[in-house]
Amino acid sequence: MKTFFGSGLIAFLVVMSAIASKAQQPAPMQNRPGMAMKSDDKQKEADIQAALAKLKPEDRKLAEAQKFCAVLTKNRLGMMGAPVKVMIKDKPVFLCCKMCQAKATANPDKTLATVADLVKANKKEEDKKADATKS
Repeated sequence: MKTFFGSGLIAFLVVMSAIASKAQQPAPMQNRPGMAMKSDDKQKEADIQAALAKLKPEDRKLAEAQKFCAVLTKNRLGMMGAPVKVMIKDKPVFLCCKMCQAKATANPDKTLATVADLVKANKKEEDKKADATKS
């Protein structure tokens, strides 16, 4: 009985040690300007572009300017399929999915302000990239 308990304890400690060592590993580096994209990042970007291509050209241009969902602002438009377009106060707003529609329409002023902020931030990012390529 002691042998069984002792070997069980040893196995438990080995597993816990493996888990602890994994937790201490540094997180993978994020892509930074000038770094090559990983193949899975390239695939994600290709999937996003394919989803955006399903939009009408004029809608695609607006969605690319917005870049992120107006509700879940960390979600890239196109990550979950073709972005969903809703009209709020006669202005087009793009969402990552239909699940965000109720929240977007519940507070129209906040949603439109978020879209304006997203477009502004995306414009700044594009300007920085353009400046970096000129240098």
